[in-house]
Amino acid sequence: MAEIAGSGTTEMIGYHAYLIGSDGHIQQRIDLLCDTDEEAKGQAEQLVDGHDVELWHRDRRICEFKAKE
Repeated sequence: MAEIAGSGTTEMIGYHAYLIGSDGHIQQRIDLLCDTDEEAKGQAEQLVDGHDVELWHRDRRICEFKAKE
């Protein structure tokens, strides 16, 4: 878990995975709670099923997974 600065406690980080339709628009948002960016990437990659997936943390785009054609 990510440590909250100076508090000695930990908290999971909230990420958003956006499923992107063939028209390039967001079709759905899936919220993910993960310990790290790498864990979030692994979960987001599993969501690719005929559509692209973008992974975000707040206003930071972490990565994009393209659907296989």
